[in-house]
Amino acid sequence: MSAPHTDVEQVEAANTAFYEALERGDFEEVSALWLTPADLGVDEQYHDPADVGVISCVHPGWPVLTGRGEVLRSYALIMANTDYIQFFLTDVHVSVTGDTALVTCTENILSGGPAPEGGEELGPLVGQLVVATNVFRRTPDGWKLWSHHASPVLAETDEDESDESPA
Repeated sequence: MSAPHTDVEQVEAANTAFYEALERGDFEEVSALWLTPADLGVDEQYHDPADVGVISCVHPGWPVLTGRGEVLRSYALIMANTDYIQFFLTDVHVSVTGDTALVTCTENILSGGPAPEGGEELGPLVGQLVVATNVFRRTPDGWKLWSHHASPVLAETDEDESDESPA
């Protein structure tokens, strides 16, 4: 077993690799960073989503996705429909216990969609603030994602601030 500080560094590296692969739109790398049934000791010919250890993912505003097929399909769809995405991670906290690691962070996301009709540049860039929890599991090939859960952070509006004024 690795020293605790080495585990934290390895988990941080795996977490960073996940976001960098998303930024590059590298589906093969994203896929390789998620646990496989074999990593979990599950027979790849028979895999019930109710099995303990199944991977899961919750994107902001989406239902829970379970199983490797559903999770990876969601990333393929996101990458196919996003021309530009960049993650600035803040408030990153890593906790390792045995062969399981928990990473919490804030995803400061900058993304751009397709160019307007006939344009050659990206569409408008949009910023989004999301809090995420990534669960990793140690495998012989390093730390791999077991679960990703992301929720939007609701921003205060000027209306909200005016509601707080003293009576």
